[in-house]
Amino acid sequence: MKRLRVLALMHPDLVPPPDAASLPAEARFAYKTEFDVVHTLQQLGHEVRALGVQDELQPIRVAVEEFKPDVAFNLLEEFQGNVLFDQNVVSLLELLRVPYTGCNPRGLIISREKALSKKLLVYHRIRVPAFQAFPLGLKVRRPRQLAFPLIVKSLTEHSSLGISKASIVYDDGELVDRVKFVHRRVKTDAIAEQYIEGREVYVGVLGNERLTALPTRELVIASAHSDPPVIATEKVKHDLQYQERHGIEQKPAVDLPPGVAAKLPHLSKRIYRILGLSGYARIDYRVSPDGLIWCLEANPNPEIAQAEEFASAAAQAGISYPELLQRLLNLGLKGSAFEE
Repeated sequence: MKRLRVLALMHPDLVPPPDAASLPAEARFAYKTEFDVVHTLQQLGHEVRALGVQDELQPIRVAVEEFKPDVAFNLLEEFQGNVLFDQNVVSLLELLRVPYTGCNPRGLIISREKALSKKLLVYHRIRVPAFQAFPLGLKVRRPRQLAFPLIVKSLTEHSSLGISKASIVYDDGELVDRVKFVHRRVKTDAIAEQYIEGREVYVGVLGNERLTALPTRELVIASAHSDPPVIATEKVKHDLQYQERHGIEQKPAVDLPPGVAAKLPHLSKRIYRILGLSGYARIDYRVSPDGLIWCLEANPNPEIAQAEEFASAAAQAGISYPELLQRLLNLGLKGSAFEE
């Protein structure tokens, strides 16, 4: 295996400290992804430079000129505090002719804007929940065909930002209040979509032209607190103590309704291609009790920490964590934007 110079791009607050490897896992939780990636790549023999990027592009240009990376490992989820700006960083890497891991700019633009991605999926006859976007500053008017209950969330933010039990609304008054909450607290447009009762499952997809669908994983909440509706709130996804207290895990999805397990890999690859994704992504679904599959959203460049859904699914498929990261590097190096 060729030793590579890898420029790892991440938020400045998440750059692992020099002594991170000697700290307990709990102390590294805030930057677990960044540590897992940097540490594992170093163990593979690569020369890795972690670069914190937040408000300025110049540090990237300087690092490229000085370090001369073979590939950038993109761990950024936003730029200048805006999740829609992450595609601009990737576009800069393309202009600088630096190969990178993860999704291309077009796929990021399409998938980050939930209403746009859903419209594309509807056009291709992929089942998605009925939905309506509510832009900032405009009056909240629910279309008659959009029936309750609804779940209200940010149109563009990810990682369940702003989602809680109160995100499920049952009448127009609650809808108006929750949309205004998203506008005020998250400061983005809102989207309300049909709430689908059922199991929440995830399928990871890996590749550019030739795609691999990873085994289906499922969000499981074991404790009695999980009275319906069960949703992936911010605490469920990102609060370690909350996860331990309530027995929250992601596990292999078993005993799915007849035919569902066989459909999900092909469907996930199809969605991946429709949205123009590349590198790696996670497709999120709800499976209703009657066996219908509803695509909730596609997440390019999903959480890649060793203990999270994507890497766990890869391990289930026999792909070790070091092998997974190496495959992401290889995919970045072979990206179509850099082929002669």
